[in-house]
Amino acid sequence: MICIVRIVRPRKPPTNPYVQDSGAGFGWQATGLLTNRIVRVSVHREFGRVISQRHRGGLKAHKMDPRPHIVVVEDEPAQRHLLVDYLARQNFRVSGVSGGAALRKLVERDRPALVLLDVRLPDEDGFAIARWLRESSARIGIIMVTVASDTVDRVIGLEIGADDYIAKPFEPRELLARVKSVLRRTTNAALPTAGPRIRMGCRVLDLEKRVLVDPTNGTEDALTASEFDLLKIFAEHPNKPLQRDWLLEVTAHRDMEPFDRAIDLRITRLRRKVEFDPAHPNAIRTVRGVGYMFVPPTH
Repeated sequence: MICIVRIVRPRKPPTNPYVQDSGAGFGWQATGLLTNRIVRVSVHREFGRVISQRHRGGLKAHKMDPRPHIVVVEDEPAQRHLLVDYLARQNFRVSGVSGGAALRKLVERDRPALVLLDVRLPDEDGFAIARWLRESSARIGIIMVTVASDTVDRVIGLEIGADDYIAKPFEPRELLARVKSVLRRTTNAALPTAGPRIRMGCRVLDLEKRVLVDPTNGTEDALTASEFDLLKIFAEHPNKPLQRDWLLEVTAHRDMEPFDRAIDLRITRLRRKVEFDPAHPNAIRTVRGVGYMFVPPTH
């Protein structure tokens, strides 16, 4: 059986705090083919196209798709569709869900490379979802979507392990740049030229596995992409004071902001993992007026 569907939406764009649009009209069109085994739906907007495929009994059709899988978590349908459409036109495989429950089900079936997560969701706190994502995998990139003036949201998101944040309203090109930056760090991060294992405080950094190892019992502690990037930079520059602004630039790849505490929060989190006494750090030391310095053990 073959069914072809055409849906045309009004050309007036929906109100969207995420995308600062030039005012051009939006013309949406959907065409679909329904067969006994596979449903294919194409959504066209101007020159763009979104294609989603669902195979009976699971997402088998996606397993052969090499494109990074991005999940947009947004409860407002119009905003979610716009983000899914834009990212799909950048050659990503994109899924959209309305909240935490749907995200958990999707992650079980098809683990994403990156999650674009709105902080304010009606069914579940976005921070709780981010914490669950980070506990389930250190390799899933997380970008928190916050209100432009809400610094507290940004601080909390970075503390629980988010890789980056973006404040709405935002330009689509800025979103794309941040997405690509996080994906580079989570999927294609280059290894430093130092040895495969480096002692850092009470732990050993394994550069191949991208984990911290407890030398006393061999247990491994997973690292987020941003944590690994920061430790890698320290490993490449031992006993050298590194400016905090430079660390922020080379590890986060985003625009600088006044009073940005991102690096300070990551350092605090790393000290809890590598220092014998995080309150009196010896491995990652503070250099007043400059930033931080990694001091390898002498024995």
